[in-house]
Amino acid sequence: MAEVKAQPIATFPVASDLPKICSGKVPELPILERRNWLIHLHYIRKDYEACKMAIKEQLQESHGMCEYAVYVQALIFRLEGKIQESLELFQTCAILNPQSADNLKQVARSLFLLGKHKAAIEVYSDAAKLNRKDWEIFHNLGVCYMYLKHFNKAKDQLNSALELSRHDLTYTTLGKIHLLEGDTQKAIEVYKKAVEFSPENTELLTTLGLLYLQLGIYQKAFEHLGNALTYDPSNYKAILAAGSMMQMHGDFDVALTKYRVVACAVPESPPLWNNIGMCFFGKKKYVAAISCLKRANYLAPFDWKILYNLGLVHLTMQQYASAFHFISATIHLQPKLGELYMLLAVALTNLADAENAKLAYQKAAALDLYNPLVNLNYAILLYNQGEKKKAVLQFQEMEGKVNMLKESSALELDPEMVDVAQKLGVALQLGESSALTKPAKDPKSKQRGSASKAPGIQPLGSNQALGQAMSSAAGYGRTMQFPPGAGISAQLAKPPSLPLEPDPDSEPGPEEAEMQEQRRKSQPVGQEEGSGGDA
Repeated sequence: MAEVKAQPIATFPVASDLPKICSGKVPELPILERRNWLIHLHYIRKDYEACKMAIKEQLQESHGMCEYAVYVQALIFRLEGKIQESLELFQTCAILNPQSADNLKQVARSLFLLGKHKAAIEVYSDAAKLNRKDWEIFHNLGVCYMYLKHFNKAKDQLNSALELSRHDLTYTTLGKIHLLEGDTQKAIEVYKKAVEFSPENTELLTTLGLLYLQLGIYQKAFEHLGNALTYDPSNYKAILAAGSMMQMHGDFDVALTKYRVVACAVPESPPLWNNIGMCFFGKKKYVAAISCLKRANYLAPFDWKILYNLGLVHLTMQQYASAFHFISATIHLQPKLGELYMLLAVALTNLADAENAKLAYQKAAALDLYNPLVNLNYAILLYNQGEKKKAVLQFQEMEGKVNMLKESSALELDPEMVDVAQKLGVALQLGESSALTKPAKDPKSKQRGSASKAPGIQPLGSNQALGQAMSSAAGYGRTMQFPPGAGISAQLAKPPSLPLEPDPDSEPGPEEAEMQEQRRKSQPVGQEEGSGGDA
């Protein structure tokens, strides 16, 4: 048996042979961005309390030098409404990283929210020097200039933003600026480009439809509003506008059906209740009309159009004291509108206050240079007061306005107004006026107008009043239109003509008695079309 030889064991160096290790530990360098991922996670989950705790720990470790933690803390402060605190923190971020355009954008945003638009423009301009490719900077510059009413600079900045990147928000802001300048055509062009870029945006489609509705281009308005409802059947602005169009053409029941849908979405909408009230007015349900208009007035006490319609309904119901109250309130809100003073004069005449009625007519004639109905009503009042010379002067001034309007536009006079004017001319021994030719009555218009005639009294409202009582449906204001028989200025769109009829209860008598009855022939207007309104 072979012997097993012992193998030598390898020897290892003793510990004393190992290299010496320095006894001092290398200090742990703090990582400034160590918790950024956790801060971001809590922020996007909207767990702001946990996010604040993580930010606090991070700032303690970094001695306040962590830019991201300060940035998110500022965002949270802004969400909580602490704009000044957020501004100070964003300024700290800008100091920590002065080459960051995002930090400057946030500083400018906080200044904008504080209403410091000029300071915001300066900071946005500095940010634009750091990043010339950021469309948001130029867009926000345009918004700041818009609030400062520097519309040309605002349009330049917004167009620069659109050259960099097209966005719906920029188109919308640019369109608003054109509307603020009163240039509806350019606003329509902007919104058309926006719809081409974003054809399924219901807000853009609705706004474009409302602008066409405002200009009286009903076919295109109906087309765009229909497209908006195709993409969003619950779009209450489009439904309200569609109801306004139906209401304007006398389809009160169909309009009320549309408004019932809107009432489910926005039950506290002042324009909605205003339009419902005027539908009831057209259906001769005056108590229901007043109830709805009072609700609209409660929701929007400073909307002069609602107050106007309340005055209109009370005049129709021969409640002249209440009519005087609401028309006076309207005049306080719109003191430059001559048509309102004429209505006030009508109420004062029926309250047997002839002197103040004359003053109101004089004010209306001074403010309204195009409406011959003011002079006609004033002439009737003067004739009934025995002041024939002054009545002749007002009658001649009325003829001059009619001739001027005939030259400037294709004017269609209200047949009833022509009839009253001719009878007044005979009573004043002036003969029939050559300027006033009685047009043929449109049976269709008369049929539509019958919905707004109150039994037993002279109707003061008309379908035109209802058509114009829709300004809040879209939120876009425009100049108030005059009734068809009142003469229409060249710049105003002409509504369908609706003849007035004499008081059914008036008894035939001499010319002076008939003039007394026709003294109330002032046909007012309601609210302007719109949108909601205010578009």
